[in-house]
Amino acid sequence: MSELTFVFCHGLAGWGEYDKKNEKMPYWGRRTGDLVKEFRSEGYRCSAASVSPTGSAWDRACELYAQLAGVRTDYGRAHSLEYRHERYGPDFTGRPLIPSWNEETKLVLIGHSFGGATVRVLTQLLKDGDPAEREQTHPKDLSPLFAGGMENRVFAVVTLAAPTNGTTAYDMYRDPSFDAKHAGVPLKYEILAALMRHSTKVKTDGRDGRDYANYDMGIDRAKEINSRIETLPGIYYFSAACCSTLALADGTEYPDTEITDGLFVRGSALMGRYAGVTEKGFVIDESWRKNDGLVNTASARAPIGAPQKQFDESDIPQGIWNILPDYKGDHGSFQGGFTIRHDPRLFYRNLLRIISSLYEG
Repeated sequence: MSELTFVFCHGLAGWGEYDKKNEKMPYWGRRTGDLVKEFRSEGYRCSAASVSPTGSAWDRACELYAQLAGVRTDYGRAHSLEYRHERYGPDFTGRPLIPSWNEETKLVLIGHSFGGATVRVLTQLLKDGDPAEREQTHPKDLSPLFAGGMENRVFAVVTLAAPTNGTTAYDMYRDPSFDAKHAGVPLKYEILAALMRHSTKVKTDGRDGRDYANYDMGIDRAKEINSRIETLPGIYYFSAACCSTLALADGTEYPDTEITDGLFVRGSALMGRYAGVTEKGFVIDESWRKNDGLVNTASARAPIGAPQKQFDESDIPQGIWNILPDYKGDHGSFQGGFTIRHDPRLFYRNLLRIISSLYEG
């Protein structure tokens, strides 16, 4: 008898069950209490992964696989040579995230924020592996992840407030024509934004600058990643975007400070008035202005060009993105909030119930 297992994967600067920090401040349930433990007590098989807080989607996917399989992390010979870092990482031998992971264990991969890219990259690797790794690695030394053929282990993929198509939170600062000096917010939000930047600052270790989360979240890079990821016919896909801005008369968006954490207000205000063109020519128009403080609402709904439809509980097909209604809240709302409390438990209970019902047939 196969088992359905929900695996939660955190976003940028996040943490999970392997991290001591999670005991005092769970990533999944910061202001509401540990959501993963709560859902376990209700009979769901749940786990919360711990992947690199600032690593690339590739590196994080490799770490997530190692946790599931209970092995040492292998980033791949080809990848580690190209991006100039050690091939092997954290060792989870003897301490897997879930017991006895095999073909009988069906995964529901839930990624918040950059965790969305992580679980999507992992799903594609489970299906196809990687040709470059197979070409440059002796078969006896090849991680099973890079061999592929394991897509049947994934039942569903869920992305929450994910920068699926990138985020202008990074791109607007790369646009020389955009004035980011005057966000038009009170000084306290400027100070909080500085604290936010400090907490998510990447500590470089000499590797290629393209091997970090902040690079992967750029819009051009997200498009490149998306071009290598399929929407697989045998998997259920769900997404939910967040929005915490209000439309102004001039066509811009401004954060609703009653539901937007102060850490996000400055960035949200800037994103809410930004429009431009990326280095590779992608047009960021007014439809990208709604945001949750860190991710554009339009970006989080589904990969551009992928099969997609609005969620309808009476019609949930596989191989197509089922887009849930936009969630009213800031980027931290799916975590329970930072300084402003959000309670996403009803959202998660409905989601887990729907997916479990699909699994049970």
